[in-house]
Amino acid sequence: MKRVLLFIATNLAVLLVFSVAWMVLSHFFGLRAFTTAYGIDYTGMLVFCALFGFGGAFVSLLMSKWVAKRSTGMHVIEQPRNELEQWLVSTVRRQAEKAGIGMPEVGIYDAPEINAFATGASRNNGLVAVSTGLLRAMNRDEAEAVLAHEVAHIANGDMVTLTLIQGVVNTFVMFLARVVGNIIDRVVFKNEEGPGIGYFLTVIVLEIVFGLLASIIVMGFSRWREFRADAGGADLAGREKMIRALERLAQSYGQSTLPSEVRAFGISGGVAGGFKRLFMSHPPLAERIQALRDYTPARRSPTIA
Repeated sequence: MKRVLLFIATNLAVLLVFSVAWMVLSHFFGLRAFTTAYGIDYTGMLVFCALFGFGGAFVSLLMSKWVAKRSTGMHVIEQPRNELEQWLVSTVRRQAEKAGIGMPEVGIYDAPEINAFATGASRNNGLVAVSTGLLRAMNRDEAEAVLAHEVAHIANGDMVTLTLIQGVVNTFVMFLARVVGNIIDRVVFKNEEGPGIGYFLTVIVLEIVFGLLASIIVMGFSRWREFRADAGGADLAGREKMIRALERLAQSYGQSTLPSEVRAFGISGGVAGGFKRLFMSHPPLAERIQALRDYTPARRSPTIA
């Protein structure tokens, strides 16, 4: 589950940096934080939040491959060193051609769990990586299905869609944090002369709180896209191979040793119920397997549904 947590963590960090930078500039240059003689300029505030909200999301998208490589310490295959690496590159190339996307980079990272992930800024600038644990535990058919699942994520444009969703979420997180910050600054701290320390502290705290709560929306999209990527993997590698791969993953009980920044980008996901399920990036494997059993793979078109 590396893909989404990496993106959300990077996005939240960028968002906070943007917000703090604006507050510092506002303080030292005497800028009034969207206050006018008639009160708060909510239109201007909303435009500002949209610019910075979408900006933070797209910066996170552009950084996704670099952060993934650095956080996992992966080896990116430039020239295959052995038969296994050659098979990985050849399999991804064949699947990418069938899906109609550019050849992604292929990498291997050292981790004991069965996992893999894909990321990248566009359909033609992707990265597919697998764990050493996956290569040890899965046979070639199962590994092929996992690679197909990750290629399907790229072909579906999941990272770009996630960026747009995150941009909208960021906009409202920043906007609501500032609206509430202004109210608290005036009502609690009795500040009528423009934003004070109460406003700045409240905005930072609320951006973190609202950002975490808003991740429920992002995680909901993440769970939905896993079903689509499973279907795409079935189209590229075969439904039975995809089912067997998920059954093999189920035997690992969804445990992951991936860094927290990128955990939601992997194929395995975790196990949770109740309220915690809202924050899951992946649906339960049993539900994904059943959905595949009910799915009829495409026979003629290489398009990933």
